[in-house]
Amino acid sequence: MPVTLGKLVRVDPREQWKDEAREFTPWLARPENIAILGETLDIDLEVVAQERNVGPFRADILCKDTTDDHWVLVENQLETTDHKHLGQLLTYAAGLEAVTIIWIARKFTEEHKSALDWLNRATNDSINFFGLEVELWRIDSSSPAPKFNLISKPDDWARTVKQSTGDGQITDTKKLQMDFWAAFRAYLKESGSHIHTQKPLPQHWTNISIGRSGFHLVATANTKDKKQEVYLCLTGPKAKANFKLLQSQQSAIDKVFGPGLNWRELPDNKESQVRTSFPGDVMDKASWPGLHSQLRGVVENFHRTFSDRIKAL
Repeated sequence: MPVTLGKLVRVDPREQWKDEAREFTPWLARPENIAILGETLDIDLEVVAQERNVGPFRADILCKDTTDDHWVLVENQLETTDHKHLGQLLTYAAGLEAVTIIWIARKFTEEHKSALDWLNRATNDSINFFGLEVELWRIDSSSPAPKFNLISKPDDWARTVKQSTGDGQITDTKKLQMDFWAAFRAYLKESGSHIHTQKPLPQHWTNISIGRSGFHLVATANTKDKKQEVYLCLTGPKAKANFKLLQSQQSAIDKVFGPGLNWRELPDNKESQVRTSFPGDVMDKASWPGLHSQLRGVVENFHRTFSDRIKAL
């Protein structure tokens, strides 16, 4: 018996959102919707403010990237891109010191796509510009669903090499480390894990989101001592106070996580840590599948143990 398929119907975004500031921005700022944008960009986003003042202007949405606590600016436009919004984007980014700048529009002109591409080539390697077109689709008479299409993004590979060495070259060990983290990221995605890591870089660590700014996980691959570590990193002005609040729950935490956590307040440091480690030789590529599996288990144990406690602080 033939299968009956529905028909995809494109919906004008203006039918759903009549006003950018009063309707689209509040919709996008809701956790379930900013997560859709984050999935498109492979960034874990936490909304900090809507309509944030920048001098006499107001930026649409200000977020934190929870893998590294960097500022993310989102500017919305439910029309074709124009020079006014490009100017606002740069003004707001400078005023807020955002390192990731996202421009969402109904349609990008070739000139404005080229402008973002040029900014990604010309600016500091830590600054990232993204351009996205927003669409709405429904199946027959169903409710419309949003879709973000990437129009412009940074050249991650070129920036990674340049940022790591300054001369466009990386050592064999650094290349191995980047390959290890890239393979770990691919393994997480293929295995259906909810864990979200930063983009792979040629370094001995990678940052992992735990769902709230001021907190993230760090996984390390120590090639010298042939061991791996995972630790919860607490940063920001409340790092020490939050560490003490979590440490007051240590008995309950140990029951969930199990033995082996090392609590390090680091009073002379800006951050505090809760760590664990296990043997692992990243230089042995044949061991990677086992290391990735073990690493995933430890990271997911951190999430299971700490995520809700962190959100409740």
